Amino acid sequence: MVQLIDVFKSYENGTKALRGVNFKLGAGEFSFLVGPSGSGKSTIIKLLTGEIAPTDGTVIVNGFNLNNIKMSKMPYLRRSVGVIFQDFRLIPKKTVYENVAFAMHAIGASPRDVRKRVPYVLDLVGLDLKAKMCPFELSGGEQQRVAIARALVNNPNLIIADEPTGNLDPARSLEILLLLQKINELGTTVLVVTHEKALVDTFSKRVIAIDNGRIISDGMDGYYNYEEV
Repeated sequence: MVQLIDVFKSYENGTKALRGVNFKLGAGEFSFLVGPSGSGKSTIIKLLTGEIAPTDGTVIVNGFNLNNIKMSKMPYLRRSVGVIFQDFRLIPKKTVYENVAFAMHAIGASPRDVRKRVPYVLDLVGLDLKAKMCPFELSGGEQQRVAIARALVNNPNLIIADEPTGNLDPARSLEILLLLQKINELGTTVLVVTHEKALVDTFSKRVIAIDNGRIISDGMDGYYNYEEV
């Protein structure tokens, strides 16, 4: 499903963001990627979505080798990967339904498929009764649920949640993680990128910890306390 093999990434300003990263996510797995600011988490997200290419090493996502992927294949890669952002990135003047449908229109889905799929996904995230509302009428947790629905609507193999609870209180944060766990149980691979120790410790999931561009811990032993590094 996802594999990084001895991946290095250096930027033009000289920053060495990744220094030989190796990890693999199997189909249907739920994992956390944790680490302090500047550790390399954002670089990994950009690599997995094809936004940037590695300086060295190999990145494979859903059968696509991102070292030499053709531009004509990029839309297919991005259909197979759903991304959830901390700041929701919803379109203010569109309704909940329209925000989610927009992701399907972007890949050329038929109106019939949109009418069938969007209500199903909104029901899955508990927003079926709020389809006609606009983002400003929703709570922060509800807005994040819209963002999750939008990431899910094209039925991706992989969901990457980038600090999905960063703008939410603890109760809403737990709700969002439980929803992502439910989505994972339906067969979608989920990678949650976060720095919220208490939230990660609530779940018995694989935790991949990164610091200074290197993987420093990977397993089911709980959250690596990178603040002590």
